Amino acid sequence: MNEHSLFFPQLDVKQASYQIVYRVTICLMHPLDVVKTRFQIQRGTTDPTSYKSLGHCFRTIFQSEGVFGFYKGILPPILAETPKRAVKFFTFEQYKKLLNLTPLSPGALSAAGLGCGLTEALVINPFEVVKVSLQANRDSFKEQPSSFAQARQIIKSDGFGLRGLNKGLTSTLGRHGVFNMIYFGFYFNVKDAIPTNPDPTLEFLRKFTIGLLSGTISSCVNIPFDVAKSRIQGPQPVPGEIKYRTCFQTMALVYRGAVMLLVYEYVSEWLQRNW
Repeated sequence: MNEHSLFFPQLDVKQASYQIVYRVTICLMHPLDVVKTRFQIQRGTTDPTSYKSLGHCFRTIFQSEGVFGFYKGILPPILAETPKRAVKFFTFEQYKKLLNLTPLSPGALSAAGLGCGLTEALVINPFEVVKVSLQANRDSFKEQPSSFAQARQIIKSDGFGLRGLNKGLTSTLGRHGVFNMIYFGFYFNVKDAIPTNPDPTLEFLRKFTIGLLSGTISSCVNIPFDVAKSRIQGPQPVPGEIKYRTCFQTMALVYRGAVMLLVYEYVSEWLQRNW
């Protein structure tokens, strides 16, 4: 038995290398994910603990929680990476076969992407619940419970259902369904529309640019679902009261809050200028 089989059973060397790359990427990008979650769950500028800017958030976390504060909740995404990737690409191929795709069926490609995203969401949502609850905790890293202790606490208090370890499932379904629908639909259709280049460097740049555009567009479109997911899975504004319940109800609350804040800012500016 070689060292790869110890960590990645049933995987060949190439697949094991991909898994290592994915995990290194998670470790490098996780601080940004922590900061993103903190901004998504904060209650607005009237909250004295709100972060004023991206730089202020980084400084505050570093000063109050230490460098390891940026790695809160990192274990769940690392553990979820292998089943997440396996489910995503396996189910995408299965949905393609089910839909009997041809190169001239862009809508079916998007449908296959939607299907694999919804299936992926079912697998990873419990990991997301644990991750967000740990990222939202502002205690020092040493005082924070482990990922397994946090999962046990969630199960003990709220169970496995939609109020417990599968809280925010509809938002996760929306986030991954929309992302994969746009990503796979855009990527494969644009890739087929632009001729391949015999030059290896230019061909790499062609695929890289299409993949970058696919990921960027997909991420921008699915942000509302991601914000709703963080609000539902994170701590509620008032302990003991559930303000954020469902995906679209949470989106509506966030939208109304944004409108109220915008009106408040303009009215305050007008009053200061004229009174």
